[in-house]
Amino acid sequence: MTHTMTRPVCILVGAMGGEGGGVLADWLIDAATHAGYPVQSTSVPGVAQRTGSTTYYVEIFPEPRSALGGREPVLSLTPSPGQLDIVAASELVEAGRAIQNGFVDPARTTLVASTHREYAVSEKSAMGDGRFDSARIIDAATQRSRRAIVFDMRALALQHGTIINTVMFGAMAGAGVLPFDRAACEEAIRRSGKAVEASLRGFAAGFEAAEGRRLATEKLDTAVRAKPGVPPRVARLPEALHEVVSAGVALTTEFQDERYAGLYLDRIERLMQRAAPGDEPALGAVREAARYLALWMAYEDVIRVAHLKTRRERLDRVRREVGAQSGEPIHMTEYLKPGLDEMASVLPPRLAAWLRRRAAGQGWHRGMTIRTDTIKGFLMLCGLRSLRPLRRHMSRYIEEQQGIETWLAAVEAALPGPLALEIALCGNLVKGYGETSRRGHRNLDAILKEVGAGATAETVRAARVAALADPEGRQLSAAIGQPVVRPIQIVRRRPAR
Repeated sequence: MTHTMTRPVCILVGAMGGEGGGVLADWLIDAATHAGYPVQSTSVPGVAQRTGSTTYYVEIFPEPRSALGGREPVLSLTPSPGQLDIVAASELVEAGRAIQNGFVDPARTTLVASTHREYAVSEKSAMGDGRFDSARIIDAATQRSRRAIVFDMRALALQHGTIINTVMFGAMAGAGVLPFDRAACEEAIRRSGKAVEASLRGFAAGFEAAEGRRLATEKLDTAVRAKPGVPPRVARLPEALHEVVSAGVALTTEFQDERYAGLYLDRIERLMQRAAPGDEPALGAVREAARYLALWMAYEDVIRVAHLKTRRERLDRVRREVGAQSGEPIHMTEYLKPGLDEMASVLPPRLAAWLRRRAAGQGWHRGMTIRTDTIKGFLMLCGLRSLRPLRRHMSRYIEEQQGIETWLAAVEAALPGPLALEIALCGNLVKGYGETSRRGHRNLDAILKEVGAGATAETVRAARVAALADPEGRQLSAAIGQPVVRPIQIVRRRPAR
């Protein structure tokens, strides 16, 4: 590739742990070194979910040393806003960070980014839906860069049996900004001597996606977005509900069984009796009720946790994340801290009530570690998972179904008016387990009492927003004008020996 510019090519790569950002930087350095170009690199560690990914900064002077007459260019150790030719990000919000920090320049920078998400702590810990708007980041990427190459690189890497850094390298080469050609990049991969064939496959896939030679991006998006067939009972519902209700059927079936999914559909059909097919506001309320109903019906209990931890998909994902080769053993330790409620939740109601009375005020928790790479440890989780057929007789199941029916009755009574939508959205308050679940139930109960006292849609909306904003319930208390009851627990101290 011929270059006439005399300034360095400045490259900033952001990648999270285990994604091979350092290896990608090494490939760039190796390709530049074998081309005879002066090159310099630095890296700054980060914590991707809090302060950002680990960044690797590389400057390459695109003229061979043999043509410099003994002179050496002065290369920078740190990136400067507006001076970057390539910014590569292994995750969408990391690309957003780079844009926000001014590293992506509309006149100079080619942005290479994956559209998949690894949710940040702030997103996952929000009481409501705390996810960043991916569409806004993609729009900013298009508007704020000279050229944006964005597609799901992680999915493409998995499709070719490699990790994301190989696809990123290929996309960077396919963008036509690097001071060396495709062959030089592939030779750098070969010289590394690590997982060469898989890396070359990923590189080729990323290169072709960036170049558009086989329209790899479009094919991938089509595969990812392909919708499964709609179940017959779902097909009889208005089309606006198909996507959400189909996902709800799949979730409730996985959580329990087809009969449980039938109960889910019974509840949706009951709501639909109060909503006319052409009434968009009423359909919106039913759609949101269907969304949060499915999530609530698939509540988190010890059986659910054991089921998720023993799924093959989860075990395969762990192997990919730690880079384990086929047939290579790994060691896995699960850290659990079950409390009194977790233990009582799997008992019949009377026995659970007896246990709670007997252990009241003791604050019982027990830390546990289970080696699930051993037969004994894995069978312990499988034993918990096998309790699923008995779930309908357990105290937690009965309590959750009672709460669901109370909430749905309020939604049904409010249909088809605007209040129904606000009550439906209140289903988002109930989530998690332990104190998080109890707090959500208390907040929802307080709001439903306000509904029974004649609250309006605006009042319920304000109360819901307050409950999501403040886990302690102080804002909710102010919004509804009365305290939200929180039980006081007195824990007895054992006398010192």
